[in-house]
Amino acid sequence: MATHNQAGSGSSVVLTAVAGAMLGAAGLAWWLLSEAERRRLGPRHQRALRLSRLQEGVDTIDSAQTLGSGNGHGAQQERELHDKVHELNQAIDEVRRQLESMGSR
Repeated sequence: MATHNQAGSGSSVVLTAVAGAMLGAAGLAWWLLSEAERRRLGPRHQRALRLSRLQEGVDTIDSAQTLGSGNGHGAQQERELHDKVHELNQAIDEVRRQLESMGSR
């Protein structure tokens, strides 16, 4: 009878070890999948944060202009922004003209 108990005890140890290994493998697989998902979504999440910060900045400027800051700082920023947009549009037109002249050759 003593050998029967030892055999049962040995098989329960093996069964426990196999169950532990399976749980460990499942946990490792879950962790690896969650890390892969986090890395896949990481750049998208960072981009969304940047866009929301930019939007908040625009909202803050709009709010200051709506409330009338009184010091003209909002109007100055708007003029500077308008000037930058104008410069960019001129540069785009120049590049477009260059490309068109290259295409006609």
